[in-house]
Amino acid sequence: MSDRSLSQASWVAFFGFFGVLYLISSCSGDSSTEERPASVPAATTTEGATESTVVDDTPTTAATPIAFVPPEGNPDLLSEWNQLDIRNGQLVTLDGVTPYTLNSALFTDDAHKLRTVWLPDGSAAAMADPDETFDFPVGTVITKTFYYPEADGAADVALTDPDSSVLSGALELSDVRLIETRVLVHRDDGWHAFPYVWDDGESEAGLARTGDVQALAAVSDDGTDIPLTYVVPDVNQCASCHATNHTTGAILPIGPKARHLNGAVDFGDGPESQLEYWQRNGLLTESPAATEMPTAAVWDDETAPLEDRARAYLDINCAHCHSPVGAADTSGLFLDINTEVGPEYGICKAPIAAGSGSGGRLVDISPGEPDESILIYRMESTDPASMMPELGRSLSHDEGVDLIAEWIETLDGDC
Repeated sequence: MSDRSLSQASWVAFFGFFGVLYLISSCSGDSSTEERPASVPAATTTEGATESTVVDDTPTTAATPIAFVPPEGNPDLLSEWNQLDIRNGQLVTLDGVTPYTLNSALFTDDAHKLRTVWLPDGSAAAMADPDETFDFPVGTVITKTFYYPEADGAADVALTDPDSSVLSGALELSDVRLIETRVLVHRDDGWHAFPYVWDDGESEAGLARTGDVQALAAVSDDGTDIPLTYVVPDVNQCASCHATNHTTGAILPIGPKARHLNGAVDFGDGPESQLEYWQRNGLLTESPAATEMPTAAVWDDETAPLEDRARAYLDINCAHCHSPVGAADTSGLFLDINTEVGPEYGICKAPIAAGSGSGGRLVDISPGEPDESILIYRMESTDPASMMPELGRSLSHDEGVDLIAEWIETLDGDC
């Protein structure tokens, strides 16, 4: 059996075990029966544009109020959230739902992503701390739809760079394969996360409390066939990333922070800061000018400083766990943007309890020696027992590994 097949088998076994545990521990909710509004074309965006992201901001029909779902009931169908709709062979956002993008995004097996946010009428998010997630009002709904370009030939999907796909107007279903849409909703008792899996006909997505595993035949840009085990997280696994504070255990959005949104986006009137667009359109309360706000680098923008790009990549891919308050706080390895590059950032730091996950290497980051750094080993690995991040991928992100390896090579010092 090949290493790739072993990796797939390991993922299926891993997911199946936790799916059974969740079935034992969870209980189902009631579904909403609110009538679904007519859909209207709206904008989609891309992530990580090096200059500006072009967004279609065509006016739409009057906004339709969205039914607020009480904590004890959760829609069985994605359409009942009234955020996205299928119309004329397209996936579109409904009026009042705003697409957004991030400067650098989490790697998820090369999946493309359409992100949206909806806030109740007359409300806005606040920026209490420029380094933290925005303070969204109760009733806010955030969605993230994962999809792949259709492949030519026998393959199911094509693995292409998500950053290279600029979409405007609507998502043509003939060109893509929809996989899942994740919903985050802010209720009186906090944020709740729900995964929805799209049906084969791409007409509807159903609530998947126990997640899903999809075996896809993928093809890379160079024509290489790659077996892809795509794992949709269950409800509990959503919290493993989104509960960014290990002490409180509260779920929070990860992307909507000033540094991740502070990039150039073209909404039809020329490039402007996405933060300023949010403020001008009532999504964000008045805050300091975008030029005074932190900005995360675009990880694959080769015009930006190498260290800025590497740190932005590690921040969005690792810091939801590896921070002083995250789930990996006991590891002593903190990869958030505010931790100085030193021992806490992994420089010459021996692991506390890596076990086989160290790959026989002695320190997390060995300056000048990426091949002696545990960080590189865990990024390259596709073994669920060793790889990092632990969830969200079954493939190694070669471009991301190359970026971090190139940065480590520039570091001075000996361990």
